[in-house]
Amino acid sequence: MKVDLSPIFSEKKVILLGAGVSNMPLARMLSDMGAEIEVRDKKSLEEMGERADELISMGAELILGESYLSEMNGDFVFRSPGFRPDLPVLEDARARNICVTGEMEMFIEKAPCPVIGITGSDGKSTTTTLVSKILEEEGKKRVFLGGNIGEPLLHRIGDMDGDCIVAAELSSFQLMTVSSPVTVAVIKNVTPNHLNWHTGMDEYIEAKARILKGAQRAVLNYDDAVCRDLASSCECPVMWFSRSPIPMDTLSRCEGGVYPKDGYLVMYLSERGTEERMIPLSEILLPGEHNIENYATAIAATYTYASREAMCRVASTFGGVKHRLELVRVKNGIRFYNSSIDSSPTRTAAAISALTCPINIICGGYDKNIPFEPLADALTSCRYIKTVVLTGATLEKIKTAILSHPDFQASGITLLEDRDFEGAVRLCASAAESGDCVLLSPACASFDAFQNFEVRGEAFKAIVETL
Repeated sequence: MKVDLSPIFSEKKVILLGAGVSNMPLARMLSDMGAEIEVRDKKSLEEMGERADELISMGAELILGESYLSEMNGDFVFRSPGFRPDLPVLEDARARNICVTGEMEMFIEKAPCPVIGITGSDGKSTTTTLVSKILEEEGKKRVFLGGNIGEPLLHRIGDMDGDCIVAAELSSFQLMTVSSPVTVAVIKNVTPNHLNWHTGMDEYIEAKARILKGAQRAVLNYDDAVCRDLASSCECPVMWFSRSPIPMDTLSRCEGGVYPKDGYLVMYLSERGTEERMIPLSEILLPGEHNIENYATAIAATYTYASREAMCRVASTFGGVKHRLELVRVKNGIRFYNSSIDSSPTRTAAAISALTCPINIICGGYDKNIPFEPLADALTSCRYIKTVVLTGATLEKIKTAILSHPDFQASGITLLEDRDFEGAVRLCASAAESGDCVLLSPACASFDAFQNFEVRGEAFKAIVETL
């Protein structure tokens, strides 16, 4: 049965905190439902640009600039994920019985169909896409892909019914206030990230762990210490995944596991006590061990919904997510890769592990207050790294981490810098020779210079096309 949210919002005052990616489709939906809309954003009218024009055309009231967090009066407040839920103005709104929620929070609460929720510090975008591709290839249900990837989902809820299924990427920002359960809860890994926003690792882990509450099944990374710890308190069956065979006979309360063995990704189901070959590793089009792990995760998440044949067809045809090791151009024997989505050291480590040619890499960007020693480890230990060009706000921090690494001198890496992004791209290209690659893998978020990683990736591609 389809969900109609009109009775909830008709003639109600709804405040949208932020006019970003998640709230603009929400504003359109609320306008169609006859809600009174108030939008609050720190940007000025001029900075809002076309979004302000569209909101005004809907009849929305705009409260912009420095006073945008003044006292709120209404029936609902939707916060964008970037706003902490414990802001005083939101605590005050709750105290006055205003419903404070979020687009994803309400979607999961109201969804009329199974939701496979995927979170983690790294690899969740590719994994979420793989899950959706496998479900689409199976063809038994209408598949919706969204959340922290692609598009928001609440405004699509009217198109869904029980014959649908959702693959939703969920960030720690979104999970902070999610209380309704997903059907299948996937945690890819938990490593330091977004510590400029969270109060620390404890809060970050707690946010990720919320996805497990009430889930029917959990899919967890056996190689990740935090995931193994979370499994001890998990109330639902756990399906493990790993980059190497799992000692299944040593695990209790588990549904099974997916891991590589003898040239295949195999699945072990505890109730059967046997292994089944799922995908030949040689057929996986995406390069790198991290993508073998991503497929193991996707198999563990979808095996009750999709066949082995559907999984194999996706493995042999899917070429990757945009901005994730995306081949932009080959010029003069140099391959240019856009991996702008790599916003943490562990993502960059995964990207360079997938390449087997001399690498000239561009790193640096917005400072999320995460340590860069792991990045220095990855760069100095990779025998293919030839040149590292540093840029952006984190230039000095990464430089310090690399120069102080005990293996830097022996690595033979050439370290260059240009704080300007375009200058860094051109500098990196000039260092490359035929047979090399130029890789944008920043290990940082983009917000020091770009609206998001997609804009950064498109800027990189545009510069490369001019070389």
